[in-house]
Amino acid sequence: QVQLVESGGGLVQPGGSLRLSCAASLSIFSIYTMRWYRQVPGKQRDFVASITSGGSTNYADSVKGRFTISRANAKNTVFLQMNSLKPEDTAVYYCNANYIQNYWGQGTQVTVSS
Repeated sequence: QVQLVESGGGLVQPGGSLRLSCAASLSIFSIYTMRWYRQVPGKQRDFVASITSGGSTNYADSVKGRFTISRANAKNTVFLQMNSLKPEDTAVYYCNANYIQNYWGQGTQVTVSS
């Protein structure tokens, strides 16, 4: 059974940083496109960032220049480095793996507040 486990969320002040991790129990992790999404209660789940098997990245306009997605294929892990955090970044952050099939993690809460 495939599992994606996110970690690294928490409470941070505006302007601060957090690094999210997502560990995946995928047999061939390197072929998957990995994505981060976020969701605020009562709203749809929004795309944040993606990284392909070849390392190409893409970001939502709202996080460009502040967030960086990366992957460590040897560790079956994808990361999301979040800098210059704003209160509007507050959400549950979800990891997603896609290659023919789609897999989701359980989410990790990020709260940006003073």
